[in-house]
Amino acid sequence: MTQNETPSPTILGLCTFGLVTILLSLANAGLIGVSSPIIAMAVFCGGFALVIVGLLEWTKNNLFGFITFGGFGFFWFSFAAILVLPAMGLAAAPTAIELGAFLFVWTLLALCLLICGLHLGDKLLLAILAFLVLLFVLLTFGALLGIPLLTTLGGYAGIITGLLALYMGIALVVNTVCNKSIFPL
Repeated sequence: MTQNETPSPTILGLCTFGLVTILLSLANAGLIGVSSPIIAMAVFCGGFALVIVGLLEWTKNNLFGFITFGGFGFFWFSFAAILVLPAMGLAAAPTAIELGAFLFVWTLLALCLLICGLHLGDKLLLAILAFLVLLFVLLTFGALLGIPLLTTLGGYAGIITGLLALYMGIALVVNTVCNKSIFPL
């Protein structure tokens, strides 16, 4: 099997990104608590899986996939560290300003990816990126302003983001395996 015949890593990236985003967003929406399943998903599905997918995208010369999946893989590692380091007594928990700054820099990356997405011509990808930007904007301002409603709304935006990403990943795998368009993209 040559490099071009290998399956697209994008499918795994979309599915794992969708799953971990849904799970954390359920917590941001106030529907579940932040506990070990979220940390485990952040490290393994969000962190390791997305960084690996990003590196595989690099081997396929897909710069957008490399930056998107690899970058957000490191977001998930960082997010897990923000939760774990204070619990282990290795660092202080972030202040509202520090958490807001953390979220803001990731908002900038999401916005840049949205701008790139405008040139890719994929409406579903564009919707995922638009909801991702909305998610980060709401969470950033929720943290900076101390307005829990914004965090809750960010959680719901995140659930939509995750569901769209998961749908796209599942649609790609089902359509590929069945060799026909079963799920519209």
